[in-house]
Amino acid sequence: MLRYLGVMSGTSLDGFDIALIEQEHGQRPNLLASHYLPMPAQLRSELLELCSSGPDELARAALAEQQWAQLVAQGIRSLLEQQHLQPADIRAIGCHGQTVRHEPARGFSIQIGNSALLAELTAISVVSDFRRRDVAAGGQGAPLVPAFHEALFEHNATNSRAVLNIGGFSNLSLLDPGQAVRGFDCGPGNVLMDAWIQRQRGDNFDRNGDWAASGQAQAALVKSLLSDPFFAGQGPKSTGRERFNLAWLDQQLGPLPYFAPADVQASLLELTALTITDALKAAQAHTDELLVCGGGAHNGALMDRLSDLLPGCRVSSTAAHGVPPDWVEAMAFAWLAHCCLEGIAANRPSVTGARGLRVLGAIYPA
Repeated sequence: MLRYLGVMSGTSLDGFDIALIEQEHGQRPNLLASHYLPMPAQLRSELLELCSSGPDELARAALAEQQWAQLVAQGIRSLLEQQHLQPADIRAIGCHGQTVRHEPARGFSIQIGNSALLAELTAISVVSDFRRRDVAAGGQGAPLVPAFHEALFEHNATNSRAVLNIGGFSNLSLLDPGQAVRGFDCGPGNVLMDAWIQRQRGDNFDRNGDWAASGQAQAALVKSLLSDPFFAGQGPKSTGRERFNLAWLDQQLGPLPYFAPADVQASLLELTALTITDALKAAQAHTDELLVCGGGAHNGALMDRLSDLLPGCRVSSTAAHGVPPDWVEAMAFAWLAHCCLEGIAANRPSVTGARGLRVLGAIYPA
């Protein structure tokens, strides 16, 4: 039995997702256990600063990634203790790291995390730096999860499926029987809604979308938000905080009349829903089923809006297929570690635009 740990710390910066999977050759990945570790406020603030320009970035990044690795090691030890496992029982940790810059148009995507320190602290080999090889081959370096979604959800599929991850940003994987998997980033998922409610109410996120549901989406604001050229482009494409952030939202709000804060939140939810569904209709109009994972799967108002905008398509959480939505991405990086160690190409040129298939990841032996 080959066991892997996957670690994901996404753009929402809320915490660390750690997934333990079992992976046999040619078989469907199986989630064995999971563990969540909240992101300390001080580290979250430091990482957010690193996502924008700031003084002494190199030293700050080096110190932040040490703390990041120490926290991940703590979470891994806790999960292993809960499962009565030893480091020798785990073949490798697939560690995404924390993205601080993602600019594939300029030829780079940067994740920090200090994999050498993580290997030292856990006595387990670490596979990380998954995006850079795809970028080197001319790809976007993102999204990387469509190949995993294909391995996890396409088995015995006879209908046309899409898998939607709604984290800080949203991305789609298109699983059409007989076709190569495709995928791309749609745009902001939770990132703008989280930032706006934190500014206005001091909350980290809009639980169940209740605040957004209390407001009314404003057509003029939604139209302005949708005017960004990113939404008109076809995949392969990816994006991040470098493009969509509070400064971008303030720029869109500037020429418009005052809107109540709850109406802005409702408009941001509408932006997320429309950019997802418009992209899905354009890329795979005949989708029978949309499986949703990530934090957005818990936003009832957003899930309801997706269903409204996709009549004839079944919209459900990945939990309906036996995979808890909170752990899909962490599972994906455990699987990517398996692919690296087995020499299996894990990018998809149809998704990222890379010149060809590539084995992804750098290995830090225990």
